[in-house]
Amino acid sequence: MPNRSSDALFQLVKSLEKSEKRNFKLYVKRNSTSEDLKIIQLFDALDKMEGYDEEQLLKRNKSIKKQQLSNAKAHLYRQILSSLRLIHNEENIDIQLHEQLDHARILYNKGLYLQSLKVLDRIKENAKANNQVTFLLQVLFFEKKIEALHITRSMQDRADRLAAEVDQVNEELGLMSKLSNLALQLYSWYIRNGLARNEKDEMAVQEFFETHIPPDLSRCEGFYERLYQYQSFCWYAFIRQDYLMYYRYTQKWVDLFDKEPFMIGVETAHYIKGLHNLLSAHFDLQNFQKFVEMLNKFEEFSHSAIVMHNHNNLIQTFIYLHISKLNRHFLDGTFTEGLALVPYIEDKLKEFEIYLDRHRILVFYYKIACLYFGSGDYGRTIDYLNKIINWRVDLRTDLQCYSRLLHLIAHYELGNFQLLEYLTKSVYRFMAKMGNLSLVEEEIFAFIRKSFSLSAAQIRPEFEKLLEKLRTYEKNRFETRAFAYLDIISWLESKIRNIPVQDVIREKYLTGNRRA
Repeated sequence: MPNRSSDALFQLVKSLEKSEKRNFKLYVKRNSTSEDLKIIQLFDALDKMEGYDEEQLLKRNKSIKKQQLSNAKAHLYRQILSSLRLIHNEENIDIQLHEQLDHARILYNKGLYLQSLKVLDRIKENAKANNQVTFLLQVLFFEKKIEALHITRSMQDRADRLAAEVDQVNEELGLMSKLSNLALQLYSWYIRNGLARNEKDEMAVQEFFETHIPPDLSRCEGFYERLYQYQSFCWYAFIRQDYLMYYRYTQKWVDLFDKEPFMIGVETAHYIKGLHNLLSAHFDLQNFQKFVEMLNKFEEFSHSAIVMHNHNNLIQTFIYLHISKLNRHFLDGTFTEGLALVPYIEDKLKEFEIYLDRHRILVFYYKIACLYFGSGDYGRTIDYLNKIINWRVDLRTDLQCYSRLLHLIAHYELGNFQLLEYLTKSVYRFMAKMGNLSLVEEEIFAFIRKSFSLSAAQIRPEFEKLLEKLRTYEKNRFETRAFAYLDIISWLESKIRNIPVQDVIREKYLTGNRRA
C-alpha cells in the first residue's frame, strides 16, 4: 500500500517543478523579512524530505519552535500559492476572469464606476466566449449592485437587460446543476458498486435516473449542459452494461470537444476522461480498429503542451492512457508482450502516489494481475491480487470480489490443492456477502469443488461441461458482468486444448480481424 502523506504543505512542495521552486524563492526575497527567510528554510527542509516527518523537520529548522510550526507552515502555504498564481495566471480562464473581476472591484472601490462597468463588460464577453456560465452570475450581480447604488447613465434600459440576463443565466445554471449532480451521483454509484449485478440493481439505477433527468433535454444548448447530459447517459448505460448506448454517448462527449476545440484547453480533464471512456467503449464492444485509432489519437495528445506543462493533466493522461495500453494487450492476446509496460507503470505509480486515488491504483493492480495471468505467471498474478485483497477499502466491491476469484483460479493453476478447499469457501462467502454471486460464479465454484475428487483423466470432460454451461449465459445481460472482469471462456478453452490462454485470445483476435 502506498505511503500517502496527509500533510497538505508537504504535498504542495513535492508537486512543484524546478522553475516553480525558483520562482517562489524570487517572489519571497523581493520583500524579504526575517519571517520570510524562515519560511524559505522551512521550504528547503520539506523539499529535501522523502516523506513528511515533523520531528526531523524541527531538527532541521531550530529557529522554528514547535508551537510556531503550524503558523509557519500556513504562511509558507499561502506564499507558495501566491507565487504560483503569478506564473500560471495565463493558463486557466477562470484565474484570468477572477483577476479581471479583482480589477473591477478595485476600480469600484476607487469610485470609478464607469471604468468598473467597462471591465465587467469585457469579463462577460470573455466568459461567454469560453462557456463560463457560472462566472457570469458573479459579474451580473456586481453590475446590478453598481446600478442599484449609483446613477451611472451607462446604458438605456440597463436594468431590464440585466434582469433578463440574470434570468437566462439562472435557467442555464439550474439545468447544469441538475445534470452535473446526476452525472456525479451515477459515477459515485459505479465507484461503490461496479456494474449492475441483477435486475434489482438495474431497476434502482433506472428509477434514480428517470427521477432526476430533466424532462426537456432540448433546452441543453450550452457546452456544459450537453457535457453533463452526455456524461449522465454514459454512466447510466455503462452501469447497465448497455455498451452500445455507452459508446454512443462517449462519442458525443468527445465530439463536443472536437466541435469546440478551444474548450480542450478550458476543460482538459473532462476531455481526457472522455477519451478514456470512448476507448473503454471500443474495448467493451471489441472494436479493435477503432480502439487503435483512438489510442493513437490519445497518445499524440499526451505529448501536447497542454498535457506536458500541466501536472494534473500529465497525471490523468498517464492513468487513462496506460489503462488503455493494457487493454490493447487484452484485446489482441499479447499478454507477455504487455508485461514490458509493468516496470514503467510501477515507477509512475510510485512517483505519483500522493496524487492518485485508491480506486485508480486498484484498477492498475487488477489489470496487471490479469496480464500476468494471461501470460501464465500465476505467482506474480497472486502477488498483485494480494495487494487488492489486503487493501481494506470500501471502493469497487466488484474488484474485491473478482480479485478473490482470480486469486482462487491462479492457485488452482499452481496446483495448490491444500489451499483450495479453504480458499473456495472463503471466496464464496465473501462474494455471497457482497451480493456478487451470479449463475456464472455459482457454476465456477461448483466445478472447483468437484475437481478436488477428479483424476487427471476425468478433468477434461468436466472442463468441457462447464464451458458448455457458461456459453449459455453469454447472452444474458446480468451474467455478462462476470465475463467483463474475467475471460473465463478463453481460460476454459485453453484448459481443454492444453495451450496458453493468451494463445486462445490471440487466435480469436486474428480470426476476427481476417473476417473484418
